[in-house]
Amino acid sequence: MCEPEIESNQEGDEVARFVLMFHGGEAPGEPSQEVMDRWMAWFEALGDAVVDMGSPFGDTATIDSEGTPSPGAGPDPATGYTIIAAPSLHDAVVLAKGCPGLGAGGSVKLYEAVRAG
Repeated sequence: MCEPEIESNQEGDEVARFVLMFHGGEAPGEPSQEVMDRWMAWFEALGDAVVDMGSPFGDTATIDSEGTPSPGAGPDPATGYTIIAAPSLHDAVVLAKGCPGLGAGGSVKLYEAVRAG
């Protein structure tokens, strides 16, 4: 059975890790300084919740179940990711609502990372 990837924060409360997958919004190529400033301000606001700031994604490919590769990521491709720690999915959603990509027409999907084994 899979269990959440658990760690403790400074107060000793258990927290899980959540992968935030970004979709749409600004093109990840060469963001303007204004865009970078908005992202850095959000990361600062998240503070110790940030486990991995992540990065935008570049070129993509998809491999189907037959092993055949094709260029691109299909509909609604992910444009980047960040990993955060939070006590619950609800808390992670509250933190993710401040994502600057949301103001640019993007969306964020949250996935709880579970430990296998």
